[in-house]
Amino acid sequence: MSSDVHNGQTSGGEFTHFNEQGRARMVDISGKEATVRKAVAVSKVTMAPATLEAIREGRIGKGDVLAVAQIAGIQGAKKTSDWIPMCHPLALTGVDIRFHDNGVDEIQIEATVKTEGKTGVEMEALTAASAAALTIYDMCKALQKDMIIGPTMLQSKSGGKNGDFNR
Repeated sequence: MSSDVHNGQTSGGEFTHFNEQGRARMVDISGKEATVRKAVAVSKVTMAPATLEAIREGRIGKGDVLAVAQIAGIQGAKKTSDWIPMCHPLALTGVDIRFHDNGVDEIQIEATVKTEGKTGVEMEALTAASAAALTIYDMCKALQKDMIIGPTMLQSKSGGKNGDFNR
């Protein structure tokens, strides 16, 4: 791997996820130094006020929506490399999923993922937030099918040679 790689491109503008034949490849990180890495991703689910009220009051027939969504988010982070083809399997050191609501019609999701390794955890955080949002939808779809998921985005990341990012 070129030592002058930044944001997935070499200084010559070539993408590092392609081999010399122009085909996709998993980037070789074997020469990189392990550092502490953290990423935070956010998403939200917008719904009718009655749906949020039912979640808050525990009246969803499938069970505790946020408890199940929290587990789904953690599982999603752990299984990211099974879903995103070029992601490296990572030994995560921590996954935390938090929920907040606006008291009216939105549940905000914040997924924080940590590792000590050679590559970042941005995709794991984004997958965790997405899995939690999709689980909220799944558990509440009998009550409301027109819920809206998103936007989902990286909020921040730290660690690695490309430095920190804060939205």
